[in-house]
Amino acid sequence: MCSHQSSCPSADRTERAHRDDAHIVSAHPEQGWYLLCDGAIVFDDTGALLPDGSVVAPHRVPAGQLTIAA
Repeated sequence: MCSHQSSCPSADRTERAHRDDAHIVSAHPEQGWYLLCDGAIVFDDTGALLPDGSVVAPHRVPAGQLTIAA
């Protein structure tokens, strides 16, 4: 499904670092989601749907850690 020289990373890994190794095969930035070569769908809010139907919750930054623009 993609052009990885070795096999695609497995989508059953929930660590973000492993999902970041997958390539985007279909981008829909206007809708806020991307289909990866491993079958996962990732969203702009950092959440994801894995091919087995499981959900990876968004990784939100606590409000106290956000920088306020001047």
